[in-house]
Amino acid sequence: MKESWRIETKMIQAGYEPASGEPRVLPIYQSTTYKYDSTEHVAKLFDLEVPGHMYTRISNPTVEALENKINALEGGVGALCTSSGQAATMVAVLNLCEAGDHLISLNTIYGGTYNLFAITFKKLGVEVSFVSPDTTAEEVAKLVRPNTKLIFGETIANPALNVLDITYWAEIAHSHGLPLIVDNTFATPYLCRPFEYGADVIVHSTSKYMDGHATCIGGVIVDSGKFDYTNGKFPGFTTKDDSYHGLVYTEAFGKAAYITKARVQFIRDMGNCISPQNAFLTHLGIETLHLRMDRHSENALKIAEFLNKHPQVASVNYPLLEGNSQYEKAKKYLPKGASGVISFEIKGTKEDAVKFMDHLELAAIVVHVADARTAVLHPASSTHRQMNDDELVAAGISPTLIRLSVGIENVEDIIEDLSRAFSYSK
Repeated sequence: MKESWRIETKMIQAGYEPASGEPRVLPIYQSTTYKYDSTEHVAKLFDLEVPGHMYTRISNPTVEALENKINALEGGVGALCTSSGQAATMVAVLNLCEAGDHLISLNTIYGGTYNLFAITFKKLGVEVSFVSPDTTAEEVAKLVRPNTKLIFGETIANPALNVLDITYWAEIAHSHGLPLIVDNTFATPYLCRPFEYGADVIVHSTSKYMDGHATCIGGVIVDSGKFDYTNGKFPGFTTKDDSYHGLVYTEAFGKAAYITKARVQFIRDMGNCISPQNAFLTHLGIETLHLRMDRHSENALKIAEFLNKHPQVASVNYPLLEGNSQYEKAKKYLPKGASGVISFEIKGTKEDAVKFMDHLELAAIVVHVADARTAVLHPASSTHRQMNDDELVAAGISPTLIRLSVGIENVEDIIEDLSRAFSYSK
């Protein structure tokens, strides 16, 4: 792959490069294990002395091709695929934190991530402080502790649709010797490349736009290779790992220490790997990602403008809608489009919102977002159901808020479907 290739070309060409006479399309290596010519070779694999595959839980040729593709798109030093986006976030954080540690997260994050941080991590002994996107650097400084390990946010928050000021938060994180982890799921590397603005680690739920067709669950972690884990705050990278005979990650792997440790420690021990079949489908989906993101973004902006003028709509939230509070940040970080996700509030009650949704025909009610088909969801009663009223308000979610995932159908058909449903909810 040529580094000079533009991102649209990399989406098609990167990741898998067949040699002469090999299959043109990425094969599915549906094998748990691999054959070797000597015991010595196996021993060197297990000691991390030579590259190669030892077991599909840790790595696999099909999965590796997907990792290489996504890494090329984001511009990192390495990527690691996981069984889901939730698994990617968990591994990305636990690669830095252990019992007794602390992290800071934006409070506008996806409900499932909020539960992971606020409930499950607490059981594991990792404490999380949640902050508003508008929190000042001085206020963040008061929350940073000697055991704070990272700051976490989403490029486009789900479903509040706040746009993360990546440069601002990266500067805050780095001023305290901390890495910034960014969930780039909604933006995808086509619309935004967070490493270019100072982020250190990126996670994705590849189940969304990367797959694009709602066929497979998966996640990925991408490492920028730019953060200094030898600054004294991260002994897991600079002290000996007894499970690898005293190997020190920063010494053995340099800039790739973070992503290597995530693979050979956490995926090895927790086993939350992606399947070769799902990796193949995701790799295939990414080949059309740029085409789909253009249409998703184009359709979403037109529908946001339609909703903004509708008498039954109280408010519309889409980052690139003129007048939106996120507009200036969106123009900076998302100049090619803001993806296909819109949130809007219907005038009336929760029951009015439900009635509207139940009369949609083209847009399906599904617990998913960001695939080719238009879909709709009521976050307060589904994805963010575990939050209390105060937490919902802090996350930007009201009882009448609807999340609309705009697909790549003809936009006029989507607008007609919405208009029909509004006529029933008067």
